[in-house]
Amino acid sequence: MPLPAAPQSLTILGSTGSIGQSTLDVVARHPQRYRVFALTAARQVDVLFEQCQRFAPRYAVMTDPASAARLRERLRSAGLAVKVLEGAEALCDVSAAPEVDAVMAAIVGAAGLAPSLAAARAGKKLLLANKEALVVGGDLFLDAVRSGGATLLPIDSEHSAVFQSLPEDPATWSRRVDKIVLTASGGPFRTRDPSSLIDVTPEQACAHPNWVMGRKISVDSATMMNKALEVIEARYLFGLAPDRIEVVIHPQSVIHSMVQYRDGSVVAQLGTPDMRGPIAYGLAWPERIESGAPPLDFLSLKSLTFEAADARRFPGLPLAWAALNGPSGTTAVLNAANEEAVAAFLDNGLRFDHIHAVNEETLAAVLPSKPLSLGDLLAIDAQARAVARQQIQRLRT
Repeated sequence: MPLPAAPQSLTILGSTGSIGQSTLDVVARHPQRYRVFALTAARQVDVLFEQCQRFAPRYAVMTDPASAARLRERLRSAGLAVKVLEGAEALCDVSAAPEVDAVMAAIVGAAGLAPSLAAARAGKKLLLANKEALVVGGDLFLDAVRSGGATLLPIDSEHSAVFQSLPEDPATWSRRVDKIVLTASGGPFRTRDPSSLIDVTPEQACAHPNWVMGRKISVDSATMMNKALEVIEARYLFGLAPDRIEVVIHPQSVIHSMVQYRDGSVVAQLGTPDMRGPIAYGLAWPERIESGAPPLDFLSLKSLTFEAADARRFPGLPLAWAALNGPSGTTAVLNAANEEAVAAFLDNGLRFDHIHAVNEETLAAVLPSKPLSLGDLLAIDAQARAVARQQIQRLRT
C-alpha cells in the first residue's frame, strides 16, 4: 500500500475574516491533507486565540503590536507553543517560509499586496482571495508569479468559476474564448431607485441578500465596485482584452460566472452561494474534495434570471474599463480611492452615493507614472489616498 502524501503546509493570511474562517472550516474536514503553518490577523485577538487553540500553528502574526502582545500573553497563559510575530514584514516572512506549500491570501485591501508578492516570488501555491493584489499589482504581480514559478489559483467565486470553465491549456484561451461573463447578484439595492440611496446606512449596505462577507466587501457589492475590481482582476488573471469581459446581474447567485466560446457555446459553473466551494477547489486543485457547502438542489430552483447592470444605480462599474484603458497604475489609483471612500462611509463620514464621486474625482486627479517596483506601487497608492481624503473632506463640508 502506498504511503499517504505528506500534508500540505498552509499559511492563511487574514484567518479571522470570512474567507479565512471558511478556509479553516475546509481544512478541519481534511486533517490528513492539510496542516496550518501560520495564521494572521490585524487586531482580532480573541478569534485568533481560538484558532490557535484548535489548529496549533507554528506562528501567529498580528500586524498591530499591542494586539500581538495580548495574544502572546494569552497563549503563554494557556500553555500553547505558538510563536507570535508582529508587523507587516512578518506577514511576508510566513508567506515565503520554506516550510510553506500554499498561501491563502485573504487580507482585504492593498495591505495584502506585499505578502502575496512574497508568496509569489517564493514559488508558492498562491490561493488569491485578495483581488486587490492584482488590481494594485497588475503586471508587476504577474511578473513575480512567473519569475518565482508560483501557481496562481483564484478564490473569488466568480474567478474560480471562470477558471473551472476554461480549457486546461492557458495558451489556447485567447483564440478559443469569445468572452468572459462575470455574474453579479446586484447586492441589497438592486431594485431601489437610485435617488433613494442618499440616506443608506452602513448596516443596510452590509446586508447582502446571498453572501456572508466582511463589511468592506459588502459595501463594494452594494455599490458594484466589487464587480469593477473583479473585472480588473479577470483582465490580469485570464489575459483577455477588457472589451472581452462582460458583467450581468444574476440575482440568484447560482451561476457564478460563464465563459462564452467562439462557436457560441457557453460553459458555466453553478453552485450554492458558499465560499467553501471555491476554497476547497483551490486547496485541492487539480483534485476535488468535500467542502462542506450544501449541494445545489435543482428541484428547489424556481428560476435563473439575468438583468443588465444599471449604470444609474451602479455608476462605479464602468470605472473598471476606464482604469484598465488608462496608464499603467491607474487601477491602483481606483482601488486606493475606493478603500478610503468605503472606510469613510463605514465610519459615517461619507454619504453612500458619494463613494462613486470620490472614486471618479480621484481617478481624474491622479495620473500615475508607470510603476516599476513595489515602492512605485505604494507611492501611487499613497498619492491616491491623499487625494481621496481631500475629496472626502470636501464632500463632508
